[in-house]
Amino acid sequence: MTTIFRKSVLSVAGLAFAGGVFAGPIAAHANPVDAKPVAVAVQTGAPKPQGEQSHIDLNGEQTANVKAIIAATKKAGLPERAAIISIATSLQESKLENLGHLGDANDHDSLGLFQQRPSSGWGTPEQITDPAYSTTAFLKGLTQVDGWQDMALTDAAQTVQVSAYPDAYAQWEQQATDLVNQHWNS
Repeated sequence: MTTIFRKSVLSVAGLAFAGGVFAGPIAAHANPVDAKPVAVAVQTGAPKPQGEQSHIDLNGEQTANVKAIIAATKKAGLPERAAIISIATSLQESKLENLGHLGDANDHDSLGLFQQRPSSGWGTPEQITDPAYSTTAFLKGLTQVDGWQDMALTDAAQTVQVSAYPDAYAQWEQQATDLVNQHWNS
């Protein structure tokens, strides 16, 4: 045999061997006729709250704002998880108080439950200080976040709010969850 012919045969044999090694295991499992369903564990429910949790006692106005957030979430046809993210966000931003202009203590022109800014396109001051409107605006932003349902609460809230303190939302997740559990069906 000539050297060129021998190298050609060995190359073809090498390719055939490599193809069998790599394609063999795949091909062995590729018959869809004999395929059987495989049980796959699926995580259900929301992720566990992250980090240390904070809690505040609510007054009547704050409780009314919780109910307004839940009502707006239901009206939008969204699940409890959206209300939990919304309430936790409002707990961080305003402690569930519908804040007007705070003078020198104001963060730019931030207003309402979610500290939304008219100058950033959230709405007029009158709209932003309406709990139903501000919640609907927040939920609109939330639902534009791909995968928000499965994200950590703080990541979902931060994507909408773009806060200087992105991890601060997480501390309110347990209280927000408890509030939704308490008021969702009331």
